Amino acid sequence: MASPANSISTQMTLRLWALLALLGLIWGGSFFFARVAVAHVPPFTLVFMRLSLAALALHFYLLGRHGIYQALAERWREFLLMGLINNAIPHAFIFLGQTHIGAGLAAILNATTPIWTVVIANVATEDEKLSVAKFSGCLLGLAGTIVLIGPSAAAGLFGTAGDVPLWALVLPVLAAVSYGLSRSYGKRFRDLAPPVTAAGQLTASTLVMLPVAVLVDTPWAMPMPPLTTVLAILGLALVSTAYAYILFFRIMAEAGATNTSLVTLLVPPSAILLGYLFLGETLQATDLAGMLLIAAGLVVLDGRILRLGIFPGR
Repeated sequence: MASPANSISTQMTLRLWALLALLGLIWGGSFFFARVAVAHVPPFTLVFMRLSLAALALHFYLLGRHGIYQALAERWREFLLMGLINNAIPHAFIFLGQTHIGAGLAAILNATTPIWTVVIANVATEDEKLSVAKFSGCLLGLAGTIVLIGPSAAAGLFGTAGDVPLWALVLPVLAAVSYGLSRSYGKRFRDLAPPVTAAGQLTASTLVMLPVAVLVDTPWAMPMPPLTTVLAILGLALVSTAYAYILFFRIMAEAGATNTSLVTLLVPPSAILLGYLFLGETLQATDLAGMLLIAAGLVVLDGRILRLGIFPGR
C-alpha cells in the first residue's frame, strides 16, 4: 500500500497544481471584482446580480442533465437554506464590508472559513471532533483574526478614530462563519451531482435576494454604471462563481477534497496581488501578521505537517 505522502504526490500532478493555482486566482479575483463593482452598485443588488447570472450560466451548462429540475422541485427547502448560508448571507456580508475595506484584507478575513468549519463540525457532528492539531490550528487562526480586528476594536473602545470601522472587519468574519455552517449542512447533498447542488443553491439564493435588492436598493433609480463595473460584475458572476464551481468540482474529482482545500491558502495572496496591481491597495504590518497566523493555522488544520511528527496521534 502506498504511503499517504506518495498518494498525495501521485494525485497532485503539475497539471492539478496549475488548476489549483488558477482556482485560487479566480476566487481571489472575486474580492477584486467586488471591490471594483461595489463602488457603483449597492451591495444587495450586486449579490443578486452575481447569483442570478451565475445561476443562469450553470443552468445553461447543465441543460437539464443530472435531474436538475426534479431536484429543484423535490428539495427546494434544502436548496433555500443552503443558498442562504452559502451564498446570500456571506456574499452580502462581504460586499458590505468591502465598501470600506480592500480586496486583500477581505480575502484574509474570509480565509478563516476552514477554522469556523472545524469549530462548527465539532459542535454539530459526532465524527468530526477536535484533535490536538485541529485545536492548535483553530487557535492560530483565531489569533490572526484578533490581530486583524484588534486595532479597530481598540479604536472604538477608547473613542479614537480608526481607519476602518469595526463592523466592516467583522462582516467578512461572519461570512466565514456562515460558510462554515454551509460546509456541515452541505453533506446532505452528497447524493446529487455537484453542478446540480451548485445550480440549485444559486437559483434559490437568487430568488431570496431579488426582493431584498428591490426593496433596499431600488436599483431602477441607479445611474448606469461604467463599463469597468459592468465587466467586474460579469467577471464576478461568470468567472469567479459559475466557472469557479465547475473548476472546483473538477479538481476535487481528480485530487480529492483534502488536496482541493489547499486553495484556501492561495486565495488571499491572489486577492492581495490583484488589489495591489490594479487598485493601489497596500496592507499594514498587522494585516500581514494576521495573514501569516491564519495561514499557519490552515496549514496545521490541513494536517500534512503531522507527518513530521509534530502533533502525533491525531
